[in-house]
Amino acid sequence: MAEITNYPSLFTLTSKTAVVTGGSRGLGLHAASGLLHAGCSTLIITSRKADGCATAVRELQALHPAARILAIPADLSKLSEVERFVKAVDEATGGKVDVLVANAGATWGAPLESHPDEGFAKVMDLNVRSVFNLVKLMVPLLERAAAERGGDERSRVVTVGSVAGIVVGGTGVNGTYGYAASKAAVMHMTKHLAIELAPRRILCNAIAPGFFPSKMANGFISKSGGVEGLGKENPTGRLGKAEDIVGCVVFLCSNAASHVNGAIIPIDGGKHLAQSRL
Repeated sequence: MAEITNYPSLFTLTSKTAVVTGGSRGLGLHAASGLLHAGCSTLIITSRKADGCATAVRELQALHPAARILAIPADLSKLSEVERFVKAVDEATGGKVDVLVANAGATWGAPLESHPDEGFAKVMDLNVRSVFNLVKLMVPLLERAAAERGGDERSRVVTVGSVAGIVVGGTGVNGTYGYAASKAAVMHMTKHLAIELAPRRILCNAIAPGFFPSKMANGFISKSGGVEGLGKENPTGRLGKAEDIVGCVVFLCSNAASHVNGAIIPIDGGKHLAQSRL
């Protein structure tokens, strides 16, 4: 049997630089904290609201005083803001980023007949178009980081989809038509990026979370039976926790996933499988 000599380093991200969009709260904040716990020495987060970014930086810095943690507020639904954000990241990191977690997103729920075009457009712009523009513009920074580390090192992109893009969920009064379409789109786009960018030493994968208590999801959770009610419907008997996001994101960004590319990993306790049964 071949001896595994690098096991101690498989799940570490020591001295790496990470960028997390939508990193001031919810799943993005969980991911950001997990990357720091795994050893990232530099972390940059962004969201639209500067005060939310500042609060998150204070919280993360208190937990990880040795790390360099920055916030660059930006509205990534606008191309000009994506360009400004990437330029600022370039300057702050010396042009090298090891990990990009594209988490920024929005949802919109409304009946089909009254579902506004501006709501659909807002969700698609932030959840799909901005992710594409962000990855496209970050490629040079990701390439440089991998090249500088040498060997078989590769930079990582993790996009955040949803089980809503895998199975049919929100319809009726709270129909999330644009959200479901956007998450299906970003996950399929990630597969295309995986093929395009792997030869350039960048691996691309997606996570597809189910229900996690968060500001964006809490309203829908409340209308759908609450945390306890939805937990009972899950094969594992509960909803997602922060550790579930952290473990999967750290895995995908670590050497343990050095041959994982183009994967879509549901993080929902298997609920999407139970939901699809006839």
